[in-house]
Amino acid sequence: MKHCSIHWFRKGLRLHDNPALLAALADCHQLYPIFILDPWFPKNMRVSVNRWRFLVESLRDLDESLRKLNSRLFVVRGCPMEVFPGLFKEWKVTRLTFEIDTEPYSKQRDTEVVRLAAEHGIEVIQKVSNTLYDTDRIIAENNDKVPLTYARLQMLLEALGPPKQPVPAPTLESLKDCCTPCKDNHDAEYGIPTLEELGQDPKQAGPRLYPGGESEALGRLDLHMNRTAWVCNFQKPQTEPNSLSPSTTVLSPYLKFGCLSVRTFWWRLAETYQGRKHSSPPVSLHGQLLWREFFYTVGAGIPNFHKMEGNPICVQVDWDHNLEYLQAWSEGQTGYPFIDAIMTQLRTEGWIHHLARHAVACFLTRGDLWISWEEGQKVFEELLLDADWFLNAGNWQWLSASAFFHQFFRVYSPIAFGKKTDKGGEYIKKYLPFLRKFPAEYIYEPWKAPRRVQEQAGCVIGRDYPKPIVVHEVVRKRNMERMKAAYARRAASSGAHPEGGVGKKGAEQGLPVARSVAKVLTKKRKKKSS
Repeated sequence: MKHCSIHWFRKGLRLHDNPALLAALADCHQLYPIFILDPWFPKNMRVSVNRWRFLVESLRDLDESLRKLNSRLFVVRGCPMEVFPGLFKEWKVTRLTFEIDTEPYSKQRDTEVVRLAAEHGIEVIQKVSNTLYDTDRIIAENNDKVPLTYARLQMLLEALGPPKQPVPAPTLESLKDCCTPCKDNHDAEYGIPTLEELGQDPKQAGPRLYPGGESEALGRLDLHMNRTAWVCNFQKPQTEPNSLSPSTTVLSPYLKFGCLSVRTFWWRLAETYQGRKHSSPPVSLHGQLLWREFFYTVGAGIPNFHKMEGNPICVQVDWDHNLEYLQAWSEGQTGYPFIDAIMTQLRTEGWIHHLARHAVACFLTRGDLWISWEEGQKVFEELLLDADWFLNAGNWQWLSASAFFHQFFRVYSPIAFGKKTDKGGEYIKKYLPFLRKFPAEYIYEPWKAPRRVQEQAGCVIGRDYPKPIVVHEVVRKRNMERMKAAYARRAASSGAHPEGGVGKKGAEQGLPVARSVAKVLTKKRKKKSS
């Protein structure tokens, strides 16, 4: 039997390593590659014009790649559950394929679509390719418990063996017996959307530093893999958060949209490492991909992973609600130039270094402003090109010391941290040009400059640029005590767990390090009393 197949592109906006697409082509005489502009996302998620532009470019690149195979991309507007029945009938579909997506809304949506397909007698094929492994299989390997530490994940993956090899991209030869019926009005009905159609103003977009699409992704991958010594020596903590050009690969947006296969990335790295001395996880590039896998696995098994309340691994903290502080942080108006430069880069370019993310996240939460990590998560969700549901939630919990990382007494200084790699403040001068005439000794603390120096620099603090909204050394100590109290409440009210993890349904409460946290608190109390 020859099939009429729909392949539904979602995150996997690529032809290479797309097993669900290859499944659609098996015994297929008609192929309809589609992408659905689902209104749920703009209604329920914050998306900046920069990220919309990245998506539009990725869709355009995908359409161009399909054209080379005598096919086209069909961009469908509407709710999947509403548009699919009509497409099934109009195109006489017998098979639907797509890549598995484990985000909460996606799982709910896909369950409903599978039900609709069954009602129409349509075969559904789902394939894992957005992650290195099947996250359900990892959890099953851990006795149906969610692994809560990176080390535990590594042990489980060693037992499972290396990730699957990527599958090849389809070719003209593989599509020789398959056609994509297109009407003359294809672009009018199914064309790539413009930013204007998406309700975005192109003039509000920042510089186009990271164009979207599979072609760009593979080109950037080749560029970095050709830097053999750099790849082998890569250690993430030693890269610079405030270098004027990225000190990492900036492949994360391409992984987020699936323009680049994570398995392709993994195996290209393995080829580069072969026979050479190289760094190892967690700091190596392989290690970075395993961090991604870790948060995908934990997020898939922990209920309410993107929230504090109802999240069984998250410390419950009495965060403040201060809209003035939140707005100042979000808009780069805290009065701390290093923090404000990072947030300005984020807002204009859509990407910041991971250590820069650490600095601003710590500042917003436990370090200085004592605002919930959920608020920071929303801002990153809007502004980051690589905003990924799992990684965003996991990293914000980590950096606020709400889960995974529990050394809440280690706080990033909004002054000293940036100086380590940029004493002259060149990064600050780039993103906050009104401070560029300040001498290096004052660039991180311009409020300390004499009035005469401020006037000579053309920026008077309190008039042209805000004074610090908090005094770091004062609030840091106060917040540390509040964090200590939150941990004490947690230790008192919940039992500890072995490192292996918590039950998949999250019925058990507590953190795997509850006992160690209690020991830390006890030691600190004894030291203080002595």
